Amino acid sequence: MDRIRIRGGRPLEGEIPIGGAKNAALPLMAAGLLTDGPLVLRNLPDLADIATMRRLLELLGLRAEHDRAARTMTLSGAATHLEAPYDLVRRMRASVLVLGPLLARHGRARVSLPGGCAIGTRPVDLHLKGLELMGAEITLDGGYIEARAPRGGRGRLRGARILFPQVSVGATENLLMAATLAEGRTELVNAAREPEIGDLARCLAAMGARIEGIGTGRLVVEGVESLAGATHEILPDRIEAGTYACAAAITGGAVLLRGAQAEHLGAVVKTLQEAGVVVEETAEGLRVSRRNGLAGVDVMTEPFPGFATDMQAQFMALMAVAEGAAMVTETIFENRFMHVPELNRMGARINVHGASAIVRGVPRLSGAPVMATDLRASVSLVLAGLAAQGETVVNRVYHLDRGYERVEAKLAAVGADIERLPG
Repeated sequence: MDRIRIRGGRPLEGEIPIGGAKNAALPLMAAGLLTDGPLVLRNLPDLADIATMRRLLELLGLRAEHDRAARTMTLSGAATHLEAPYDLVRRMRASVLVLGPLLARHGRARVSLPGGCAIGTRPVDLHLKGLELMGAEITLDGGYIEARAPRGGRGRLRGARILFPQVSVGATENLLMAATLAEGRTELVNAAREPEIGDLARCLAAMGARIEGIGTGRLVVEGVESLAGATHEILPDRIEAGTYACAAAITGGAVLLRGAQAEHLGAVVKTLQEAGVVVEETAEGLRVSRRNGLAGVDVMTEPFPGFATDMQAQFMALMAVAEGAAMVTETIFENRFMHVPELNRMGARINVHGASAIVRGVPRLSGAPVMATDLRASVSLVLAGLAAQGETVVNRVYHLDRGYERVEAKLAAVGADIERLPG
């Protein structure tokens, strides 16, 4: 199993290109099930999760042509197999996003309950309740979701008013896709407003879907008989951008994040600025630097435009070397502090109290062997290694490969002493 070795203490200087957003690409790939296509996705990141979703779509019967050099994928054809098996779905929670499109277009689906990072239960109840409001008959059997469109009539889902009791990105995406082919009008209230939702909605609109309220918490969809193919450019990955912003800050460097957009980062930009990080918008992207010390800043994760839960671990690594104390409160997932013991092995002073972690900054971290537990925890340990004295070895980096493309190459290009060691 591969490891990443880092010798820290080198300020990062230069330019890092920001790739397409993984969290946008996965639902966009699932949208290929709604049409015979071709659906051409540009600026596609080359990640393990993308490969997993491609295998799943091909298993369902789609053709998925991936041109890595051109960073595009062309999806075409219709599903001939309506079961998403446990062996694939367990690897990545986003696999459950095939449920809505399969059910909407083919009238039935059998999808394994999902897996992914071990950061909490993350139930799919909101997905299923929304589909039931649209007339679907759903049962859970042997770890699988069995779903059928309403019996009688034309076997199509029906439009409905769906009020989410709490914001859910995945449920919003699944039900938005399902609503495009449902009979009548669907209203999604308290819908997620993450930039990836807007990206999906714009692609669906290019395919012929009728959607109002894009970018707001109320999406209204008038179902259509069928959708056509389209060509869509995936938006830049805001979490990758935020991660490399923390990398520049934690090393006291200056980096241009080419293609990054401040509007996609929500509260992350303001929080970094409060901590003493300079974030400047330019025509090429975001320029991030640190001219002075870091200050401890309290943060609470919230749905967009609040501070992203996917940035919590990275920001905690940054706060570990800030002056003073910071409180980091996690409100989205109940088990997302698994990086804390590993950061403490490197000399950080972090204490967890329920849903909050108190971080007392230290002058420096020390390199150590550490173990990655999930995707964002993995990269927080890389960030800590960049700032630490001595050598850090991050084990189990397959988590990292799920969401960061060529992370060691991108960091090495701006001056990091980092390399991948084969297992």
